[in-house]
Amino acid sequence: MKLTDEERETIVLYNQKEATASVYTHDPKLQEKLRRLSEKYPDLIYPEKNMRSGAVSYIVPKKCVCIREPYSPERRRVQSEQAKAAGRKPPERKERQQ
Repeated sequence: MKLTDEERETIVLYNQKEATASVYTHDPKLQEKLRRLSEKYPDLIYPEKNMRSGAVSYIVPKKCVCIREPYSPERRRVQSEQAKAAGRKPPERKERQQ
């Protein structure tokens, strides 16, 4: 059964007692990021359980969950100029396969 875009969710769950959060996602970019982080930090970030329909679920430290203020156009411009002056380039994008 194929899921719609609305059904392909990302859900972050945590409580006040525990120091970890559960991240359930269908998002391919987030799945890849969680996989890479779990390889780099296997004691901190690890798969929670196998999921059906293409989703993954990981346990992560709660301190990794962050809600940030949106970038203003001015902040984006200043940071872009700083990155260019430092010689940093954006990562190359992979071609999307359909």
